[in-house]
Amino acid sequence: MNKTYYALILGASSGFGKEIALTLAKDGVNIIGVHLDRATTMPDVEKEIEDIKSYGVDAHFYNINAADIHKREDVLNDVLEIFKKKENPTIKVLVHSLAFGTLRKFVSEDGNDQINMKQMEMTVDVMAHSLVYWTQEVLKRDLMKPGGKIYAMTSSGGTRVIEFYGAVSAAKACLESHVRQLALELGSREIAVNALLAGVTDTPALRKIPKNDDLIKMALMRNPQGKLTLPKDIANFILDNYKRDSHWMTGCVIHIDGGETISGF
Repeated sequence: MNKTYYALILGASSGFGKEIALTLAKDGVNIIGVHLDRATTMPDVEKEIEDIKSYGVDAHFYNINAADIHKREDVLNDVLEIFKKKENPTIKVLVHSLAFGTLRKFVSEDGNDQINMKQMEMTVDVMAHSLVYWTQEVLKRDLMKPGGKIYAMTSSGGTRVIEFYGAVSAAKACLESHVRQLALELGSREIAVNALLAGVTDTPALRKIPKNDDLIKMALMRNPQGKLTLPKDIANFILDNYKRDSHWMTGCVIHIDGGETISGF
């Protein structure tokens, strides 16, 4: 029985999410994009939607805070209505690529610029816990069937620390833990859940990290191929993997970094 495939991409308007959306659309997958953009960046989002539709697939984009419980419910209720008009629809792919958090030290001399409770909780909620909540709501509405694939974007921050990155590092470690737990609980449904660990990638999110030029220089020295990871590298992995009957590979942190994290440099 033929199915109508959809990809639900959290963080669909830039970086990894944007590239994954365009790559899957080119392969015939309809896109449900969740993003948070101001008026100044909306023209880029509108161009992305136009490009997605040029491949002959549907594009439904929602400019919301992905961590807002009511907005999340509104989006998925809308998706449920869309699915009622389609033949055998399913969310084949769910991508969690949310990069919104506070980049501050845990401790500072005067205390005025150190991270506070609200900022810490927001960072971990958006960049980690939201994966669980979106998955719960998708499955509650029976929008994903056996064979579905869930991918969460992590980084070496899950096991390493750098200045200003503490809250995001905690979120990535938490995200990887959530991936393992979801993989355990969804195994009987034959839904695979994996974290994708990209190498240092020159994205808008990276450029917000203080001293990002130093991170880029170090990655170029560490990477055996002498170059940075590209969003396309991650998109191509998902393109190769999402159609395969590979639910046996689940609960993993999959390195897609050209060997960057194995280098002892």
